[in-house]
Amino acid sequence: MKEKLSAVAKTFSPSPIQQLSHLAQRCNAINLAEGFPDFPAPPLLKSAAVSAINSDFNQYRHVQGICDRLARIVKDTRGLEIDPLTDIAICCGQTEAFAAAIFSIIDPGDEVILFDPSYETYDASISMAGGVPVFVALDPPHWTLDNGKFLKSFTSRTKAVVLNSPHNPTGKVFSKDELEVIATACCTNDCMVITDEVYEHITYDKTKHISLASLQGMQERTIITSSLSKSFSVTGWRIGWAIAPPAIASAIKNIHIRITDSAPAPFQEAALTALESQPQYFESLRQDYERRRDFLAKILAEVGLRIRFKAQGSFFIFVEIPEECLLSDVDCVKKLIEEAGVVGVPGRGFFHSNKQVEVGADNFYGNRYIRFAFCKSDDTLAAAAQNLQEFVKRAGAFDCSEV
Repeated sequence: MKEKLSAVAKTFSPSPIQQLSHLAQRCNAINLAEGFPDFPAPPLLKSAAVSAINSDFNQYRHVQGICDRLARIVKDTRGLEIDPLTDIAICCGQTEAFAAAIFSIIDPGDEVILFDPSYETYDASISMAGGVPVFVALDPPHWTLDNGKFLKSFTSRTKAVVLNSPHNPTGKVFSKDELEVIATACCTNDCMVITDEVYEHITYDKTKHISLASLQGMQERTIITSSLSKSFSVTGWRIGWAIAPPAIASAIKNIHIRITDSAPAPFQEAALTALESQPQYFESLRQDYERRRDFLAKILAEVGLRIRFKAQGSFFIFVEIPEECLLSDVDCVKKLIEEAGVVGVPGRGFFHSNKQVEVGADNFYGNRYIRFAFCKSDDTLAAAAQNLQEFVKRAGAFDCSEV
C-alpha cells in the first residue's frame, strides 16, 4: 500500500532516535533523552484540572479567559498591546499552533528560513505546506549567528523566518544584537517571523529572553507561539497558543478548528490558574533548573564529553563528542545505553546542513553532538550520575576510539 501514500508522507521515516529508544527500554536505561519532566506538575494546577473535569467542562470549548490573561501578560512582559478577542488562537500545544501558523501563511514554493540545528517539527510543517526549508547554520561552539550567511539566505521567494529562542537543542538564547539583525532583515525583505518561545521563562545566569515581537516594527510581522508545557511541567495537556495580527490569528483559528476543533476543555480551565502564576513561581522554576543543569553538566564533563557552551536557556545540554572519538553520535549513544544505562539523543536529528568538521572528510559536525535533558527529578539525575560514574570507573574517561 506504500504507493497510496502522498509525496509528503513518503518523505517521513522512523529516525535512529526511535530505534535507540527501543534499545534503551530493553536495557532499562535512564531517560535523559526526551524533553519532558518526570516529576509531578504543580499541585494547584492538577487540582484545577480535576475540578474542571468534575464540574463537567468536558465538551468542545473555547475559554476566552486564557486569551484575556495572555493579553495582560504580553503587555506586562513585552510591552505589546494585544486584543484578546482578535489576536490570539488557542491550540493543542505549541506544535499545533506552529503548524497552523505555517499553514496560514505559506504557499507551495515559498521559502522559510530556519536556524540550524533545529527542532524537527519545524521543517516537517513547512514541507507539508509545500514550502521550502532554507537552513542557515549557527556557528559552533557558541551557536552564534553569522550575519553574512543569514542575509544571503533571503531571496525573492522568502516568506518567513522561524526563530526558536531559548533554543532547542543547544540552549542558546539569541542576543539583542542578533535579534536586531533578524528584525532589520525581515523588515527590509517584508517577511514574517514565527517564533517558538516555549522556554521563555527558563533562562540562566541572568540571561533574559527577549521576544522578537517587542522590537520596533516587528509586532505586525511576528507570530508568537508558546504553551503551558515547559513552564508548568504539563507537556501532555496540549494547551498552546498563537499570538498574531488579527487576519493571521483568524486564519490560525480556522485551521485549528478544522484539524482538532478545540484544545482539551478541562485543561483550558486549569490554564486559567497557571496564567495567574506570580513571578516567584518562575524564579523558583528557573533556579531549580539551573541547579539541575549545573549538576548534569559536571557529571557529563567527568565522563569525558565536551561542554564548550553552557546552556543559557531551555532544559537541554548539547555536548560535543571528544575529538579523538571515532564513533558517530548514534554509536556513542548506543554505547552509553549498553554500558552506562543512560540515554541521550543523537545530535544528527537536529542538523540539516552539510558542513564538514576537521576530524575527517567523512564526518559532519552534525554527527558530533548528543543532547541530554535535565528536566528530570533529583532522584533520576542522581541515578544517572551514579551509572555514569560507575561507567567511568570501569572504562576510564569516555573513550569511544574503539570501532
